[in-house]
Amino acid sequence: MRIGLTFDLRRDWSVQGKEPADLYAEFDSEETIAALTETLGELGHEVVAIGPAARVLPFFERESADLVFNIAEGLGGRSRESQVPCLLDLLGVPYTFSGPLTLAITLDKAMAKRIVAAEGIPTARFAEVCLPADVAAIDLAPPLFLKPVHEGSAKGVSPASVVTGRAELAERACALLAAYRQPVLVEEFLAGDEFTVAVLGSGEAARALGTMKVVVKDDARNVYGYEAKENCEELVDYAAPIEPALLARVEGVALAAYRALGCLDTGRVDVRCDAHGVPHFLEINPLPGLHPTHSDLPIIAGRRGIAYRDVIAAVLASTCQRFGLPG
Repeated sequence: MRIGLTFDLRRDWSVQGKEPADLYAEFDSEETIAALTETLGELGHEVVAIGPAARVLPFFERESADLVFNIAEGLGGRSRESQVPCLLDLLGVPYTFSGPLTLAITLDKAMAKRIVAAEGIPTARFAEVCLPADVAAIDLAPPLFLKPVHEGSAKGVSPASVVTGRAELAERACALLAAYRQPVLVEEFLAGDEFTVAVLGSGEAARALGTMKVVVKDDARNVYGYEAKENCEELVDYAAPIEPALLARVEGVALAAYRALGCLDTGRVDVRCDAHGVPHFLEINPLPGLHPTHSDLPIIAGRRGIAYRDVIAAVLASTCQRFGLPG
């Protein structure tokens, strides 16, 4: 097949003035694009780079592709991850991973939690802060955890995300409102262990590819924030064993959330236990990072003895099955 590759590169953007340092953290590195291009080529496909959403329509005005491998995060707005899939739906071009509705819902962490909670899946109680005055109405027991509501890649997340009093809550909420210019999610802090689950497939065929326990070194509260993710090789231990019964419950929560939110082909679900050891849904990434050695999903696969090439092949097989394309 001729496969178009849609993506956003970090190198194309630089932080200006008072913008947060992690503003473009979700965008991909050149190494990720090179790895995907090489792997798709090894699988027998012709790969053509399209790039970000703004290049999709011009590309298809002059060229064609049988399928688009989409990892574009988009730029601007709470539904930015939906930009490329919306255009491809308009053009009738098949593409990997979830569609516009799912990508819009899951990028909005509060909306995703509402749907998950409605399905009876445990998730921490939460509130949203849209304006500084909203802090006064929050009726949640501390400690609390704060993060931007429309971001991924742990943007805006650090040990300072955990607050224990009203003054600290107001200060952190106002800082996030100013930096990211979007509502802030305020959740009851879950004091137990954290896990990230790789899921492969769609609908009832979806299965857990593997799970890692996330242990952030030198952090008693185990906050898997931006700095820890960016420097995971030095700051994070993924080697801790998981008791089989707990693993089954964690993966059960992850799969239930993945299906409830309509995710397709692959994704990664973050799950964290409360103080009593009960797994709760944290958030979901339906466009998981695919750097072969640095991103969580390929790391999980590698720990299970599954090669990067086989992960990409499985994603393509799932997409082709959905669209009735030859594998």
